[in-house]
Amino acid sequence: MGYNGIVCFPSFNNQSIEAWPQDRIEKISNAIDTLNPFEDKKDYFATSILSESINLQFDSEGRIFIIEKLLKYAKIKNSMLFVGQGKTFQIWEPTSFEKFRVTARKKSNINRANLKWEQKLNN
Repeated sequence: MGYNGIVCFPSFNNQSIEAWPQDRIEKISNAIDTLNPFEDKKDYFATSILSESINLQFDSEGRIFIIEKLLKYAKIKNSMLFVGQGKTFQIWEPTSFEKFRVTARKKSNINRANLKWEQKLNN
């Protein structure tokens, strides 16, 4: 049986918490390992993602306990919002997310032509 939990770390792009499955963290770890071991950017990525990551186990009811360090980063005090991102999700302070959601909608509309949609033909 696989890992029963998620891996969380402070988001690069927003004041939120990234929550990824273990296999996705392993994939980014492997990508970081392909970088030159003597380049600064390898250390930057490893420090920013891997050393900041926290493994959070699900309890018997599927809940997790989020550590104070992550909550402070996301400025979460009384309530939090879980936002699906496909294979991952983010955890936000609700007011901060609402501001981001409005901006994201506007920027998505402007950049919608950049989203490529690959269609596979059935033979």
